[in-house]
Amino acid sequence: MKSKVLSFLLLIFSICFSSVRADPVPLSYREMYNVTSRGLQFSNKLNSLKGQQVKMLGFMAPPLTPTINFFVLAEEPMAICPFCSTDADWPDNIIVVKLDKPVVALPFDRPITVEGTLEIGSEVDVETGFVSQVRIRAKKIRE
Repeated sequence: MKSKVLSFLLLIFSICFSSVRADPVPLSYREMYNVTSRGLQFSNKLNSLKGQQVKMLGFMAPPLTPTINFFVLAEEPMAICPFCSTDADWPDNIIVVKLDKPVVALPFDRPITVEGTLEIGSEVDVETGFVSQVRIRAKKIRE
């Protein structure tokens, strides 16, 4: 009887912890979109990762202010703010990173790795009016 109870408890324990996520899924900029005659569309991979933990490598683009609660992660270092020019096309090699707590901007020429939850869908930052379609809600940022 004790062995059955122990086996049952081990089964429950393994079921509970099997839902714990493994390492974040690496996501590259080229995997985010498909180029179509109608422009950029979210890729199947991007859509399948919605709400999942992902990891991306890139560079912090120059932010709007020195202390920030979100920033743009770019595939390559950027010397200027990627969204400060109104006539520029939105690049397909950037993603918005949202932070739970404000941080001071990191050097723009050093690569960083961001891990967090992938969010998809239009969202407007209340403070800045900045609109994003794809975001990572960061849990970890490493230089």
